[in-house]
Amino acid sequence: MPKINADRVTANIEGDFVVFLIGLRINKLWRPDKWAPAAKAMVAMLSELYSAGPESGFLGHQSLSTFNMAQYWRSFDHLEAYARAKDQAHWPAWVDFNRRMKSGRGDVGIWHETYLVPAGRYETVYSGMPDFGLAKAAGRVAVTETNAAARDRIA
Repeated sequence: MPKINADRVTANIEGDFVVFLIGLRINKLWRPDKWAPAAKAMVAMLSELYSAGPESGFLGHQSLSTFNMAQYWRSFDHLEAYARAKDQAHWPAWVDFNRRMKSGRGDVGIWHETYLVPAGRYETVYSGMPDFGLAKAAGRVAVTETNAAARDRIA
């Protein structure tokens, strides 16, 4: 079990960053030939991203449910470079996924949303939580008198 931080904290990241939400939806549980390779590829991609250095631009991720997560990136350019790199895990998995889905695109769903966050235009708070989300990916600082309210943290 992760260490619980009893203090009230907020995330701390300098500069712009990207929040990338991504997930997989199993529409036909009886078709593991369609969804299992994609699920396995997600695990491989995370392993690859965590072993890459900071120059990759990957800051970290937070699982939201079994097949859904938030990823944090330094920039859209970093995210796109990883997604399109033919020598990285994503591109071959994407090609394979599309090949498998030709005859049954509704068997498994995938989704993603990308948000470009300008410097200082985010707000977070965590209390009684292990390191989580953006604070886990980028770092945390204590909530103080100067950043106690959500409006103070986002300004």
